[in-house]
Amino acid sequence: MARSPSTDATSETEAAGSRRVPDAKSRVTTAIGQLVEDGRAEWRRTATGDIELRLLTGEVFVLGEMFVTRVA
Repeated sequence: MARSPSTDATSETEAAGSRRVPDAKSRVTTAIGQLVEDGRAEWRRTATGDIELRLLTGEVFVLGEMFVTRVA
């Protein structure tokens, strides 16, 4: 069965767009990495595999695969 040329073009545009625009998780990870690089935070991997993020202002977060929990 033949596909519509407009359907193919839309699919290709969407696929190309998804490669250029990072998803929300990538953006957050990049921003957190920048905080660490700038010396405003520290992070480490916990025994469970989550990431513990400590901001220099005192806040502590656990970054799970699908969640962020503020600990302190």
